[in-house]
Amino acid sequence: MSFADFGEELHLRPTLEGRPLEPRRILIVEDEEDIASLLEYHFQKAGFRTEKSGDGESAINAVTKRRPDLLVLDLMLPGMDGLEVCKMIRKEKDTQNLPIIMLTAKGDEVDRIVGLELGADDYVVKPFSPRELILRARAVLKRSSGKEDETDQIDLGAVKIDIGSHKVWVNSTDVSLTSTEFNLLLTLVKHRGKVLTRDRLLDLVWDYHYDGYARTVDTHIRRLRQKMGDEGSAIETVWGVGYRYKE
Repeated sequence: MSFADFGEELHLRPTLEGRPLEPRRILIVEDEEDIASLLEYHFQKAGFRTEKSGDGESAINAVTKRRPDLLVLDLMLPGMDGLEVCKMIRKEKDTQNLPIIMLTAKGDEVDRIVGLELGADDYVVKPFSPRELILRARAVLKRSSGKEDETDQIDLGAVKIDIGSHKVWVNSTDVSLTSTEFNLLLTLVKHRGKVLTRDRLLDLVWDYHYDGYARTVDTHIRRLRQKMGDEGSAIETVWGVGYRYKE
């Protein structure tokens, strides 16, 4: 793997009305120490607090002991791999909504799709630019935080959405969605009756658009439909164009 891109300088410290925000905590799960250290350096330079784990078991222990704001999870780990770590985190009530960005090798297309199916919010392919990864991290954290002043509720009959609390009920049953899945559903619902292309959904939900990531939308749509059961059919595929939440 080439690390040429790791030399970029980053000055992305977040502020609010001129005051620094409380630093977000990033757990970096990477068994290659040089990569983990470089990621730690750039995240800290961007204003984050960091912690490192070198294998899946220690990552699970770290998450259980003190839940981070975001997990940057390498796919290939000794012992328990990244897919299994993601699966275990999504099973537990206290961590099922923890934002996860998965790091994958360039040739692992199947594993990337499986990772998204298991509930990873996003993935970044190695080798990657630290700037891109940090921008992705900011986008995921933005989606997961929501807006405190948004307290509106959307009632679609069988489907009810509480924007302020990031909760969704389908036929009165609480449906657990990741932050990305919630924002994807909310975006489709707010534009119901209109077709949104994959590129448009990437811009609106993921807050970025990179060529080759349209498959990410398809995987999240499929997972969202599964979680919504029969009501998932309200998310219609418009072949050759994109997706629409029917009126």
